[in-house]
Amino acid sequence: MQHLISTGDFTKDEILKLFDDARIFLDMEGSEVLKGKVIVNLFFENSTRTRGAFEMAAKRLGASVISLDVGTSSTAKGETIFDTVMNINAMRPDAIIIRHSDCNFHRTLVDYVDCPIINAGAGKNAHPTQALLDLFTITEHFDGQTEGKKVAIVGDIKSSRVAGSNKKLLPRFGMEVVFVAPDCFKSEDTEYRQVDNISEIIDEIDVVMSLRTQLERHNEIYFQSLHDYAKDYCITKDTFGDRDILLLHPGPVNRNVDISDEMLVDPRNKILEQVRNGVAVRMAVLKKLVVDQKK
Repeated sequence: MQHLISTGDFTKDEILKLFDDARIFLDMEGSEVLKGKVIVNLFFENSTRTRGAFEMAAKRLGASVISLDVGTSSTAKGETIFDTVMNINAMRPDAIIIRHSDCNFHRTLVDYVDCPIINAGAGKNAHPTQALLDLFTITEHFDGQTEGKKVAIVGDIKSSRVAGSNKKLLPRFGMEVVFVAPDCFKSEDTEYRQVDNISEIIDEIDVVMSLRTQLERHNEIYFQSLHDYAKDYCITKDTFGDRDILLLHPGPVNRNVDISDEMLVDPRNKILEQVRNGVAVRMAVLKKLVVDQKK
């Protein structure tokens, strides 16, 4: 049985086929591809965009969706999270979508469930559907010509599961990933080029992917205020000038910290397009894992 735990679970050809389906779903108001299927959302961390996009994707395909409130689940009564998932599996859902703070939690479940598991975010490690929708957005913007494009990922690289997935996925499609961050937020992965400030590479890059500063994931205080951080890392009109650069962000955006108000209404900003694409890509993922692999 195929699952989506990391982007490496899909081959390049599978991803391109996924994108073919996503293009169809973008213009489709509804479908009955998953009619009679039941999809379970199990989020152990807060989420708005990802949870909402998965619910919308499943319902647009005709599935029933059960979104469990983990705060009032049996885990609050002492049941282990593992047993919670096993009990949900016993109810015979057609897919379980899970977000969890443990980077390895999803992978430990695959031998104990009878349906696909979809990783909706794992700790600081991986967020495969976000990376897929980011790639889809870039691919559509450049009419499929991604070879040689350079992507700057800016901000809290160290804590970002979005960066974790994109750094592995984008190079498979010919793109170079460069990290832009202060020392305290830099990746420990030396395989990728890292710079201190975006001004060092602004004339080289085709895409900027800004990230949220995830203060809740840090045990230390690195900046006296977010304003101090923003002075060097907020994406502004001055940052881009008149350059033809695509601006992305996984959300939620901290206004005037990650990206300035002006840039949030700039035509180069494709954040809401990412959100729209995210529903279509997740529809394609659900179709692939719930329906196509049983054919």
